[in-house]
Amino acid sequence: MGTDNSRTVRSFCRVCPSVCGIRVDIEGDQVVAVHGDRENPFSRGYTCPKGRALPLIHHHPDRLERPMLRVGGELTETSWQACLDDLGTRLRGIITEHGPAAVAVNFGTGIGMDAAGYRIAEALHRAIGTPAKFSPLTIDGTAKVLVAELMGGSAALTGRPDYENARLVILIGSNPVVSHGHTVCMPNPRGLFRDLAGRAQLWVVDPRRTETARLATRHLAPRPGTDYAVLGYLVREILRDGGDASVPVQDLDVLAAAVDPFTQDHAAALADVDAGDLGDLLAAVRQAGRIAIDTGTGVTMSASANVTQWLSWALLTLTGSMNEPGGEWFHPGYGYQLEEFELPIAPPEGKSRPGPRSRPDSKAFMREYPCATLPDEIEAGNIRALLNLGGSLLTGFPATDTLRPALAKLEVLATTEILPTETTALSTHVLPTKGQLERPDVTLWDFMSTRISAQHTAAMIAPIGERRSMWWVLAEIGARLGHQIADTTMSDDELLANLNAGGRTRYADLVATGWAEADRELPAPWVHRHVERLGGWRMAPRILVDQLHALRHPTGPVLVPRRQLRRVNAQLQYLGEQPEILVNPDDAAAAGIVDNQKLVVRTEHGEVTGIATLDPEMRRGVVSVPHAHVGANVNLLTSKDDLDPPTGMTRYSGVPVSLHPA
Repeated sequence: MGTDNSRTVRSFCRVCPSVCGIRVDIEGDQVVAVHGDRENPFSRGYTCPKGRALPLIHHHPDRLERPMLRVGGELTETSWQACLDDLGTRLRGIITEHGPAAVAVNFGTGIGMDAAGYRIAEALHRAIGTPAKFSPLTIDGTAKVLVAELMGGSAALTGRPDYENARLVILIGSNPVVSHGHTVCMPNPRGLFRDLAGRAQLWVVDPRRTETARLATRHLAPRPGTDYAVLGYLVREILRDGGDASVPVQDLDVLAAAVDPFTQDHAAALADVDAGDLGDLLAAVRQAGRIAIDTGTGVTMSASANVTQWLSWALLTLTGSMNEPGGEWFHPGYGYQLEEFELPIAPPEGKSRPGPRSRPDSKAFMREYPCATLPDEIEAGNIRALLNLGGSLLTGFPATDTLRPALAKLEVLATTEILPTETTALSTHVLPTKGQLERPDVTLWDFMSTRISAQHTAAMIAPIGERRSMWWVLAEIGARLGHQIADTTMSDDELLANLNAGGRTRYADLVATGWAEADRELPAPWVHRHVERLGGWRMAPRILVDQLHALRHPTGPVLVPRRQLRRVNAQLQYLGEQPEILVNPDDAAAAGIVDNQKLVVRTEHGEVTGIATLDPEMRRGVVSVPHAHVGANVNLLTSKDDLDPPTGMTRYSGVPVSLHPA
């Protein structure tokens, strides 16, 4: 760097849970560039376009710098005290008149990578005492948690492939080269898969030949929502082989009856794939012995999500791959340390609870209301205030056209953000919080990591304008409601130290080293102990068997959502990633659509307009719409009423669509 006021500082990226190590070049008060940190032991120099865009985020010309309060219908800049006092007064009035359940809290993406902010948000939610909690869990993540609870007795069992020892990896509906994984995050996915290719087979099951599929040994392209048929066939045949008799299991006979119809021909016809390809995959499973499987949002956002996840775990169990080298390992958490205590065992039917009053048909899952129920709760007058913590509601929640008018009826919509969005434009209070370069932090979702590890970063640069730490804002709200959640005279580092944010390592030691890692045991004794206490893996949960029997599939074109390399949720629109709608050329010709033409995609719930990109690597009968583009967002095509019964998850994939020239 060329001046006395220049420096390069080591940090880690918090755009996504892969938390890649970065080096940040700073000149004065300008963030100049972000590079991968080659000395970081986890990511080893890798970073993606989203991480490298941090200077653009920090210096965005429309960045939020001062609190805003809606006065006479207009958002106006004001002081922190005036904004928080007004917010506190309104919230107290609502709680006094309607009770704490009238105040909802949304744990959005903006708080999801802020360790101190998230901990204090949890404390504030508990202090208010409201059952109305929302998060992205019911947008894309319930299937994995549900199956862990039903089959393994605990939602804390987060399995992931043992890539270091794997001989066969099967990725289903997952494109980590773009998304960096789903609940199992990976820095440098291309490097990992290239390394894997030298010693193992990689099979990708996806209706498109994705960026990840291009690196695979083999690619299967089933019709969306039918991945379970492929797995049902594999489970059926491995059961007939006898499976691994050393693994403790329950209800094996019920599982065998459930998958008995999935002969090779039946599975191939249902998934619309070549029967010979299924035979080749079965041969690969038999040859490998132990296998590793990971699923992504292509599975978890579909109507068959729970069944597909269940059969993937069933296959892993039958092949002796659970908690074994070359199979799946279970993350104990760097902070949680699950090996130190006995996990509570959930009942066979799971722990779902009744949903909100306006939606008696829905369930609360993991103590959260389904995101799709928010409009009905507002319209019914049950929710009158919403603390929206870093969530872009109108591009993240389902049924956007129903949600927008409902949000306008709230007495309070308080949003913490760093950049203006459609949601901040509707808010009554806009609370500008520090961006990731402006605060110290530690890794929060450590169980998503490929290692048992933690990282720390100092603040890179002074906060812009009057931005405050998320935790400080929430603690000040709590104080105005009569709850002393945290001492707001503390510094960020003092609070993190008080929260024991280092986990297995003292916070001071983590600050000194920047990162820490614990050894991984595989097999892990704590997992074996838990499964023994459970009485063996539950191989055929009644809920999932019933869902398998009830599955039906539309015959016409269907929707699949997808992530994009230069976007994450509603962020980074200025990196130029267009709302391209991927269509097979034959489907486009049948609808009278040509490449690079505007087209309309319709469901019975809504429509979007985007740019047609004819992609011969997309299978026929499938249309792919990206996430989180304003006006061309897959959420506009979804329903608030068509929900997964056990979890309240919205259907995003496999939904019937029609194509029309714009």
